[in-house]
Amino acid sequence: MSKLEINVSNPEEKKLKIAAEILSSNKLIICPTDSYYAIVCLLSNKNGIEQICKIVGKKPEKANLSILCFSLKNISDFTLQFSKSIYKILNKNLPGPYTFIMRANNKVPKLFLNKKKTIGIRVTSNKITEKLIEMVNEPLVCSSIPLNEESEYKHHIDEILALYSNKVDLIIDGGDCPNKGSAVIDCSGEEPELIREGYLPLII
Repeated sequence: MSKLEINVSNPEEKKLKIAAEILSSNKLIICPTDSYYAIVCLLSNKNGIEQICKIVGKKPEKANLSILCFSLKNISDFTLQFSKSIYKILNKNLPGPYTFIMRANNKVPKLFLNKKKTIGIRVTSNKITEKLIEMVNEPLVCSSIPLNEESEYKHHIDEILALYSNKVDLIIDGGDCPNKGSAVIDCSGEEPELIREGYLPLII
């Protein structure tokens, strides 16, 4: 495992390429988002998805995994058709710290779909991870680094290194994340429903 420091304000392309090559080799990395640090792999990496589930200690269908897309345009590639009212809310709030629960289409691996056939969709505003998704040209499956009995979600890089250096292939040091949860909005019905408030208000 190695650590790679990347400037969150102006991510260095050479360093991003290193991270992208590791992801493209079907390996796991930890990277920053606009909520917590997250464990990620390519959407096409079924073995990686299973590994993430083992790390968080949950079965795939109960692990609350999300798909990180590059932009709003990519969301429809992995979801069933949704209403104009839902599109407007997506458009007003993304990119940002919001997780939208959407009805999944058959491009989403069945491995981690729940009984409702829904999946969390995110478009992060963190420049490191945003550019990384663009570079690998594929959405990422992500799970926030899990809680333990002694601490809240880890976002200090030293803690992350101590706990996860033997579980992933690369840890990106992008500085401290907000360490606050994203809002969760259920968009699997005709009208969106706020399930969990985040640290930024939902724009309606």
